[in-house]
Amino acid sequence: MILHFYFARRFLISFLVITSVLGALVMLVDGVDQARRFANDEVSWAQVFGMTLLNLPQTVNLILPLIMILATVALFLALARSSELVVTRAAGRSAMGALIAPVMVALVIGVLAVVVLNPIVAATSERAEQLTQRYRSDGRSALSVSDEGLWLRQGNAEGQSVIRAWRTNSDASVLYNVTIITYEPDKGPTRRIEAETARLVDGEWRLRGAKVWPLAAGVNAEGAAEIHESLAIPSSLTVERIRESIGRPSAVSIYELPSFIRQLEQAGFSTRQHEVWLQAELARPLFLVAMVLVASAFTMRHTRFGGTGVAVLASILLGFGLYFIRSFAQILGENGQIPVALAAWAPPLAAIFLALGLLLHAEDG
Repeated sequence: MILHFYFARRFLISFLVITSVLGALVMLVDGVDQARRFANDEVSWAQVFGMTLLNLPQTVNLILPLIMILATVALFLALARSSELVVTRAAGRSAMGALIAPVMVALVIGVLAVVVLNPIVAATSERAEQLTQRYRSDGRSALSVSDEGLWLRQGNAEGQSVIRAWRTNSDASVLYNVTIITYEPDKGPTRRIEAETARLVDGEWRLRGAKVWPLAAGVNAEGAAEIHESLAIPSSLTVERIRESIGRPSAVSIYELPSFIRQLEQAGFSTRQHEVWLQAELARPLFLVAMVLVASAFTMRHTRFGGTGVAVLASILLGFGLYFIRSFAQILGENGQIPVALAAWAPPLAAIFLALGLLLHAEDG
């Protein structure tokens, strides 16, 4: 147990040091990018720094597999240079036994990434998106999905509109059972519109079966109501913006994702992307364990054998290859080409078996 705790402590120190270094580099690069993005907007340096801090958890979460590979490489290269691996083997401990502590630490880090880091990433990315809209478009467009249907907000200098629809088609271009309330700047609501359908085409909502009630003071709304077979309302929204607003499962906490998927189903949206993301997040600890095993398969050797640089490069390239395969499998799952469970769980399990095969092939006792 003393040896296990020693390896675990060394691995955790390597992980924290590499995370700190890469986090600082990420903040530097992202800070420059944020300053460039908001160069033409009235955004202070303090606000740019705040946006950079909000983006940091999401970036760290994204590069976590790379951090895990580099931490494993740093650990076993240090143990090899100090001949501690030789002493460990001479004491009768096999390579698989020496991996127990790093694997357990990686598993714990993976679980913490799911239960702690995931909600933090969801909250910070959502806040960053809100601030971006506020800085660049004065916060005049938004989307929300709830049990009461789909809610949209659009606006420009002439006023804003709140749109509610009970459901939509799969690509969000057509809304059904629509209610629209329009507002003028610095005033209350001016009219209410109910329509059977609303199609977003060429920068406007084209309503079918619409009824319009004026909401001016002193006016009988029902008596002044008008019925239109078709009606066009200008819109600042686009189908792509609506899709992007609901198509980012990373902006939803893993604790809220199951209910959000149910709400998307009720609203008529496709939920495969969110289902794949949920399963992939649950499989994340296994994938991080696979990264540790892959890196150790190439670096658990004494430096006197040479080829250390090639081994490190091979472990990193193989890790990137497995990450690419995992992303490709998720895309196939989102498109319905393979089952959701297969898209999320097959890559990490296959990576673990591949790394174990390499370790058993290289193990000499």
